[in-house]
Amino acid sequence: MTTSSRKLLFATNNAHKLSEVQAVLGPGFELTIPRACGITEEIPETCDTLEGNASQKAHYLYDRTGLDCFADDTGLEVAALGGAPGVHSARYATDGHDFIKNNELLLRNLAGVADRRARFRTVVALLLDGKEYRFEGVVEGRIIDHAIGHEGFGYDPLFVPDGSSKTFAEMTADEKNAVSHRGRAIRKLAEFLLAQ
Repeated sequence: MTTSSRKLLFATNNAHKLSEVQAVLGPGFELTIPRACGITEEIPETCDTLEGNASQKAHYLYDRTGLDCFADDTGLEVAALGGAPGVHSARYATDGHDFIKNNELLLRNLAGVADRRARFRTVVALLLDGKEYRFEGVVEGRIIDHAIGHEGFGYDPLFVPDGSSKTFAEMTADEKNAVSHRGRAIRKLAEFLLAQ
């Protein structure tokens, strides 16, 4: 199959995430979102691991559409907090995706803590002809003590990846995609798809 005919359903209605992933995959892939397939409800993610949530979301879409699809789940794992917020990253402070409150809670929980090591981890579950494949991307870094930058989303204003002096929120989309956890996982996904 040529890449020009590769259409995939991506389990997100998050415009930031969609544009990030599309940029990494490139023009050989055409992404569609659940809303375009008539799926407007919240896709469940009730597992206690990133792997479980990514798989659950992909299967939810595949069972309803029969389309090749993929889903990701990402967590910020902070060493001093025993890996928290981890799988609960998006709902750390509230039931909703309130990035500001999540960042405020993280900073409160790290107040006075010297060890600021953290990592972002993304797991992608791909369902291709009903068979599941998984890909992982990790980026190590640290949490700074106040938000800097206006790009990206989530914990990006607080996270500085190793080897950089910028937070993810200070980087251009291209700079972030080159080093980010999601970028690494999606590149593995793209390499796999291109080899099919």
